[in-house]
Amino acid sequence: MKTNAVALMGPGRDWELVELELDAPRTAEALIRFEASGLCHTDEHSHQGDMVPRFPIVGGHEGAGVVEAVGEGVTRVKPGDHVVCSFIPACGKCRFCARGRSNLCDYGALLMVGCLPDETFRFHAGSEDVGGMFGLGTFSQYGVISEHALVKIDEDIPFEAAALVGCGVPTGWGSAVYAANVEPGDTIAIYGVGGVGINAVQGAVFAGAEYVVAIDPLENKREFAKRLGATHSASSADEAQQIITELTRGVGADKAIITAGLVTEDTVSAAYAAISKGGTVVLTGVNNPALKTISISGFDLTVMEKRIQGSLLGSCNPFDDVPRLLSLYKSGHLKLDELITQRYSLDQVGQAYEDLLAGKNIRGVVILEH
Repeated sequence: MKTNAVALMGPGRDWELVELELDAPRTAEALIRFEASGLCHTDEHSHQGDMVPRFPIVGGHEGAGVVEAVGEGVTRVKPGDHVVCSFIPACGKCRFCARGRSNLCDYGALLMVGCLPDETFRFHAGSEDVGGMFGLGTFSQYGVISEHALVKIDEDIPFEAAALVGCGVPTGWGSAVYAANVEPGDTIAIYGVGGVGINAVQGAVFAGAEYVVAIDPLENKREFAKRLGATHSASSADEAQQIITELTRGVGADKAIITAGLVTEDTVSAAYAAISKGGTVVLTGVNNPALKTISISGFDLTVMEKRIQGSLLGSCNPFDDVPRLLSLYKSGHLKLDELITQRYSLDQVGQAYEDLLAGKNIRGVVILEH
């Protein structure tokens, strides 16, 4: 079948609306009719060259839609099911899945290739194979997705809200609840409160933090963070350091979470300086893989017993945490609708990312038409 999609057809090229051929689902795969897709900054990293996937590649890795058909052996979903795509597939069999750490599933080794777990492609432009961002490619009317990346959801959940729990929401929320292990009474510093960081704010508040300091140069994002529970805000790391020192009487924050769009050495150093003895810095944001962003004193790390913790997908287990987060949404404990700043059509993806880079959006969402 044919599908309209927005792709990066080569390095240095802009987002393009293209018509692609899409294969039928094979064993352990499903055909999805996408209804909504979140606009995550990570895709724009591929456009800007901060992260380099295999080209060409269909963008989008936050998607929700309906199962149209399934291939042989599929047991997790059936036609008609509403689903969210997880950008980390979970095979359920590898060492990490078996230990309850499915965000580190071995299938993740193929994320930047954009293929399915069998290392083949379903999108094609003539004779050329086209990948899907993180094995998904949700900037498309239709996609063929591994059942290991599909989480069934309740049919009364709006697709545009559901799409957000494929990446940005669990990544931020889990960075606070799981990776940072926020505890009641903690003081938490969050560097960058965009589409991921704002959910770290929600997670920290939910876990019982006493003080949540939202750090971002953009006033609209700081104000929104306060609406969702941040107790203090700062426009710079230096200002945040002063606030944290006053709040903790010089002790320092219990945890710092870095969810900035592009992580720099200065940001990591500031977060590390802001935490107390025994504190933790959670590094969730990314930058070019070749760039060194951590430079600290090993002596200080030892004698202060500080910790720097990486976090992928907020250290969440998608098949457990996606339903959990959507249940919290339905009960009113997790805000999703409020995160959506602007809705776009498929041919407006380029404009949507210009808006993101200009700081206009907390989260933009593409609404797919068929």
